[in-house]
Amino acid sequence: MSLIRRIDLRDADSSVDYRAAVPRADFDIEAAVPAVHAICEEVRTRGLDAIVEFGERFDGVRVDDIRVAPEVMQAALDNLDPDIRAGLEESIRRLRATCANEVEQDAVTDLGPGARVTHRKVPVGRVGLYVPGGLAPLVSSVLMNVVPAQTAGVESIALASPPQKEFGGSVHPTILAACALLGVEEVYAVGGAQAIAMFAYGVGPCQRVDLVTGPGNIWVVTAKRILKGQIGIDSEAGPTEIAILADDTGNAAYVAADLISQAEHDPLAASVLVTTSERLAADVEHELEQQVAATKHTDRITTSLGGRQSGIVLVRDLEQGLDVVNAYAAEHLEIHTEDAADWAARVRNAGAIFVGPYAPVSLGDYCAGSNHVLPTAGCACHSSGLSVRAFTKSVHVIDYSAAALDEVAGHVVTLAEAEDLPGHGAAITVRVAR
Repeated sequence: MSLIRRIDLRDADSSVDYRAAVPRADFDIEAAVPAVHAICEEVRTRGLDAIVEFGERFDGVRVDDIRVAPEVMQAALDNLDPDIRAGLEESIRRLRATCANEVEQDAVTDLGPGARVTHRKVPVGRVGLYVPGGLAPLVSSVLMNVVPAQTAGVESIALASPPQKEFGGSVHPTILAACALLGVEEVYAVGGAQAIAMFAYGVGPCQRVDLVTGPGNIWVVTAKRILKGQIGIDSEAGPTEIAILADDTGNAAYVAADLISQAEHDPLAASVLVTTSERLAADVEHELEQQVAATKHTDRITTSLGGRQSGIVLVRDLEQGLDVVNAYAAEHLEIHTEDAADWAARVRNAGAIFVGPYAPVSLGDYCAGSNHVLPTAGCACHSSGLSVRAFTKSVHVIDYSAAALDEVAGHVVTLAEAEDLPGHGAAITVRVAR
């Protein structure tokens, strides 16, 4: 029996909803709302005491001083494996380079003499960054959140990650080392929904933030939904997912390894191959059997690949395959076809697109220079991944002289009267002789 199911869409007609044909994992935020709302309310009303109690309940360790001392972070950096440090430094270098090119300049429009509108880009004042630490200490997420925030010019950055019983209730040392490497001095050993509530309400030593970014489990995602409005959020990122569009030129070993790479994250992770080739499908199934048996997290990966959210989708040609992947709108989309760059250029919906056999998702997770905090659950059809832009906001600055106002005054008064808002018109006429 294959580790992963097949879905045959080769005979599907135009009435088939491809997004529904490739189902995702059950990730019911609404079901989690009552419990998460209760956590957020406890943090809002009881403050630090609630955070400490939730840490003891959910993370198995009591942490009375939730802020990590600077010397603990520096010690983590001093003790960091040199090879890991070198990898982090190279990842930071590449990400800083791409982020620098994302910085938007103010757009100035002169509409006539003395009439100027400036579209100014302003960094968010203070942000809270969340870094998961449950099934794996996602040190790369430190980089992916911090570097674009710093590049955008954010002046105040706080970071939270779950306390680790193994490390005496502190944040995982590798995460602390990355923070020290990046100059982040404000780090809290707080995880889950309580971390998002801490950011939103300003609890204990943590002042409230304007924006929260970063991935997390269903408790984190639900808290972001509940508190959106109190704070800005990047997205409601759920379990990770990969889709691969491949024809018969695809390398089965590469494809299988890449499907496994995302299945390794979480039992709810989605791994989807969309292919025109039955031969490739069979070869990938064989490779999965071999590679999963040899990998570390066999049980987790097997659960993910066998879940309803994963599958091998057979399509009649690449045009249909393109329709399927655009409808699915994957967080990560790999293209393993002849003329891969041409097909990639026609993709509308994906968090990030990886072109050809030598651009696996794992590259983007660490050292490509791209960001790995990306929209999931089909949200790539309307949302973008984390970037410098996520940490800025736009402000229109209107600068008109008396002569410029006089030139357009009649139109403003006419439109105000059309809306039955005479006070609007009066604010013009009091300045301009009619």
